[in-house]
Amino acid sequence: MSNTPHVLADVFPQDHAVLHELKLANPHFVTLSERYHEVNDEIHRIDAGIDTPSDDYAETLKKKRLALVDEISTIVSAAKA
Repeated sequence: MSNTPHVLADVFPQDHAVLHELKLANPHFVTLSERYHEVNDEIHRIDAGIDTPSDDYAETLKKKRLALVDEISTIVSAAKA
């Protein structure tokens, strides 16, 4: 498994400008982005073997990250439209 963090710029490689504009103009996006990075950092620590929680907890975090990506994706799509 890769120990490379999934930063939003990597998740949305064609949308760097949109992500930047949303960070400046959309407080809800900023909150989601911060939550995403917190969850993602925790997953990265688990994948790197720094933290060793239960498998259920790790799976819950991954589902939370996916839900955040889905919500962020909706906002990015709306901003591009």
